[in-house]
Amino acid sequence: MPSDPSDGPARRQLLKGALATATLSACTGATPSAQDPAPVGPSLSLQATAERPRNVVVIMTDDQRFDGFSFMGHPFLSTPNLDRLVSEGAWCAEAFVTTSLCCPSRASMLSGLYAHAHGVLNNQSELAASVPTYAQFLTHAGLDTAYIGKWHMGAKNPHPRPGWKRWIGFRGQGRYTYPGPDKLDPLDRGFSYDGTMQRKEGYVTDLLTDEAVTYLQSRQGHDTPFCLMVAHKACHAPFVPAPRHAEAFADAAAPDVPPDTDEVYAGLPDWLRRLRRNTVFGVDEPYGTWPDFTSWYRDYHRTLLAVDEGVGRILTAIQAAGLQERTVVLFVSDNGFMHGEKGVLDKRNAYETSIRIPLLAWAPGWIPAGLRIDPMVLNLDLAPTILELMGLHPPEHLHGRSLVPLLKGGTPKWRQDFLYEYFHERMFPTTPTVLAVRTATHKWITYRGTDTPPELYDLQADPAETTNLAEVPDSANRRKGLNNRLKRQAKRTGLLPDPVWGRTAPQRSALSEEE
Repeated sequence: MPSDPSDGPARRQLLKGALATATLSACTGATPSAQDPAPVGPSLSLQATAERPRNVVVIMTDDQRFDGFSFMGHPFLSTPNLDRLVSEGAWCAEAFVTTSLCCPSRASMLSGLYAHAHGVLNNQSELAASVPTYAQFLTHAGLDTAYIGKWHMGAKNPHPRPGWKRWIGFRGQGRYTYPGPDKLDPLDRGFSYDGTMQRKEGYVTDLLTDEAVTYLQSRQGHDTPFCLMVAHKACHAPFVPAPRHAEAFADAAAPDVPPDTDEVYAGLPDWLRRLRRNTVFGVDEPYGTWPDFTSWYRDYHRTLLAVDEGVGRILTAIQAAGLQERTVVLFVSDNGFMHGEKGVLDKRNAYETSIRIPLLAWAPGWIPAGLRIDPMVLNLDLAPTILELMGLHPPEHLHGRSLVPLLKGGTPKWRQDFLYEYFHERMFPTTPTVLAVRTATHKWITYRGTDTPPELYDLQADPAETTNLAEVPDSANRRKGLNNRLKRQAKRTGLLPDPVWGRTAPQRSALSEEE
């Protein structure tokens, strides 16, 4: 492998110089560039760490649940390149989102904040300019950033967002196959390249991988550290596999789903059964598009084959450009997904298959090979992790914390529980507002604005969450203790009572002391 001329003191001096310039601009009132306006909120100036900054490549899928890998024993899905990230790097075995919905979760990854703080509570809202992202902190420090793929927030706008020096994106959900029918709006038939639309032709996963490889090739010989985000459409419905994968898994069986019986739904909320019976998220007629659950299940996994191939191409490009020794690759999904558990195909709830996500990390020679990380890590942790990897101390206002000590194989004191929140959407009214707390062993789920009873699960004895213990007399102390944890987390993160979501005020709690 060619030597890295940017390694060592010269590289660190470059970053310190960029940070000094950014800090001086902030102190003297110099105006940032028009492309990257300074937010109204916290200062973008961060202190440099003493560590050598690294490049970061983030690869994100959409709606991929935590167990969609061959290394986890999937019965038919083969993911050799994703498995390689684990065998040569780290696997966060207990990774979660704090809101299991695409846009709120993405905003949390970008900002390091809970949804009630960053204000993106549905799949249509844009992340406010007053909420700084890790990309804005990085560019303010003179580092390079690039975003390729699905942004989703502010669905009608395909053009650049603050903080990204290079932007290749598309509108909303995008398409699996471009350019699509002639009748489509031109904004839906291609990608925005730094604000200029270009018509595209091909399969979206491959197109995004092509752009990522091109960007990585362009970094060869450059000294400035960079963060590259590659955000795939896969595996979001309606699934369209790449033509080469259209017949994959033709004989694969889908998992069994529970029958629609009173016995199965005993102790579960009424809205969950209505979700199965009366919406497109029911397992019996998947999305009103697939003839059966088995067809749905196969197509979902077929879309992941191109993602795995793309990961392999990205790793090859990193090595070919001589970037391997100073680059960290993170692989993550924006939320989990239920595959027929409790009879539904959705993600908006607080059940394990909705809130658990994959989080893999690869950096040979820096991350111990085959490292398994067991403490509970969150999507909130992505922003502070990226900042620290790239040589910046994360700001104190973030709800997440850096995973760098864990990635190094350390055992720091870590969180013992976390808050989960989902806010009722008028477009999908079946699922109510959810506030829950999850510990290493138990989960307490409450519902707001409805008379739906709470749920309590012993995750060690009942990992599938089939038996609600909330009304069991012996659970009274457990119930009280978990509810107190929920109140403490709400107070700590500034969660206010409805309807003032989105305004943080740490001195107040969303939950009354009587509960």
